Amino acid sequence: MKRTARGFSLVEMAVVLVIFGLLLSGLMMTLTAQQASQRAQETRRLLTQAKEALIGYATINGRLPCPADPALASGAAGAGAERAPTATGCTGGQSGVLPWATLGLPEHDAWARRITYRVSALHSRTVDPARAASQYGCATPPATAPAQSAFALCSPGDASVRVAAAGATLAGAVPAVLVSHGGNGFGASLPAGTAMAASGDADEIANHDGDAVFVDRTPSDTYDDLTDWVASPVLMNRMVQSGRLP
Repeated sequence: MKRTARGFSLVEMAVVLVIFGLLLSGLMMTLTAQQASQRAQETRRLLTQAKEALIGYATINGRLPCPADPALASGAAGAGAERAPTATGCTGGQSGVLPWATLGLPEHDAWARRITYRVSALHSRTVDPARAASQYGCATPPATAPAQSAFALCSPGDASVRVAAAGATLAGAVPAVLVSHGGNGFGASLPAGTAMAASGDADEIANHDGDAVFVDRTPSDTYDDLTDWVASPVLMNRMVQSGRLP
């Protein structure tokens, strides 16, 4: 008996294509999520490296570096270099971007955006052995003003890191804070010297509005910033070990 060859019907072909599309879509979502995770991990490592570089700079120079100018494009004169310190803080203010050239670090995070950086004025001003002990911001001034440091063991930082913009404080009196603005990039500075649009999320806004309040919390659909900071006890311990303090 002769058998008749049977091909796929249009309905069967449509079902196969739908299934294939779903599988491909799932694979793409998995790859995208994996890539985002890898970029976050890479950026976390950079923030840790930057934090260590900041502390190392302080042990050599007696102060934390000032921020770099976010408006300077890559390759321009002064791009990535710290703005000049003064007797009261930093030229151009205490907020800007990580001075990558001064510290010998990469210019940007894994999303090709610069790291936001804020530093306390007490910790970034010029070192002055003649400075009065009462000018170190301490509740109880040090018995002797430090001769090799811009700040004393008791000098408080001026930044705080919170669980939300209006939430509880994770860390207070922080000398320096670092922020990567994550995958969405809202508020980040670009290598071209321009800035990305502001975020609509209150917690992300806190990380790019230029004040001394920052947020570190679990990522969500509207928040993907990565925040790290120089803790005062760690900084002071390293300053003592290096002989810069007390």
